[in-house]
Amino acid sequence: MTMRSWFWFIVRSALLGLIVAAIVIWVLPRINFLNFPAMSPDEPVSFATAVNRAAPAVVNIYSIGEARGSYYSRRPSSVFRLGSGVIMDNNGHILTAYHVVSDVSQIQVALQDGRQYSGQVIGHDRVTDLAVVRIEATNLPVIPQNNDMRTRAGDVVLAIGNPLNLGQTITQGIVSATGGRMGVIHSHADLIQMDAVINEGASGGALVNSEGFLIGINNAQFRGPSGQGVEGIYFAVPYPLAKRIMDTLIREGEVVRGYLGINVSDGPNANPYQQPGIFISAVDNNSPAEEAGLQADDYIIEIGGQPVSSAAEGLSLVAETRPGTELEIRFFRDSQELTTTVTIDKLP
Repeated sequence: MTMRSWFWFIVRSALLGLIVAAIVIWVLPRINFLNFPAMSPDEPVSFATAVNRAAPAVVNIYSIGEARGSYYSRRPSSVFRLGSGVIMDNNGHILTAYHVVSDVSQIQVALQDGRQYSGQVIGHDRVTDLAVVRIEATNLPVIPQNNDMRTRAGDVVLAIGNPLNLGQTITQGIVSATGGRMGVIHSHADLIQMDAVINEGASGGALVNSEGFLIGINNAQFRGPSGQGVEGIYFAVPYPLAKRIMDTLIREGEVVRGYLGINVSDGPNANPYQQPGIFISAVDNNSPAEEAGLQADDYIIEIGGQPVSSAAEGLSLVAETRPGTELEIRFFRDSQELTTTVTIDKLP
């Protein structure tokens, strides 16, 4: 190789190295394989940024009510209840769990900056166990929200609340399941299942993702048939549903759902009808379903012209129908396909 060839070989190699280095420098900061917060190589994994964004908007809720007198004492006694809530807007609307503020006479809301206000329940929904409390305040920290964000199984989540009145506490976990009834087939509320711990007093607090955006309102620990809590299984109402319920309560004061009056199941594994649908396991007395002639063991395949493929889908379709609406239901009874018309009532 001549001296001239050797010179150009070195120049080309140097230029190629510079180009590769420039590409690496540009690409690396944009890669986030694990979806963890950005950090330098010398720093440990931390969700401090997410907590700093969300925690100021999570409040402590203290409520006082009266319990009825007993046989031994006719005088009612005071009941102290502890919970958490999430500031949703600058108008002082706070989302919390309904069981935190149900049947109470006084509500005190404490912000993390030390401010305290009296709260008033402006609406509640027993089905989703949600309530909206309002305070008269200005310059409020509002929880970060993103209407387009969707939660997935495996996402890292942080539960923020005030368990046992120990002060604001953060617990961390992952989402186990989303978008279903978690086996509770008669529920009208989708739930997020996760293992971030929710102790007494943390109900109504915020469930946020690793960026600090609200993804749910913390609700409860799963309990077995004997009523005993099961470690590692906790639930939250997902943000899209909670936001929709809140907006309805602010606008109308209540959430109205349709009622058909059936208990349903997805049926046995060996489906004799060979098409999607839901089995009726029981029919409520004096219900729209009973008046329409539906019976236990009927197999519904269509409600109001829409095919139904699961118990959750059928309940959701009925719940979203306004009371007084007539719906045609197609179903099988034994091997015969039948139709009936039902008038949807208001969910009690």
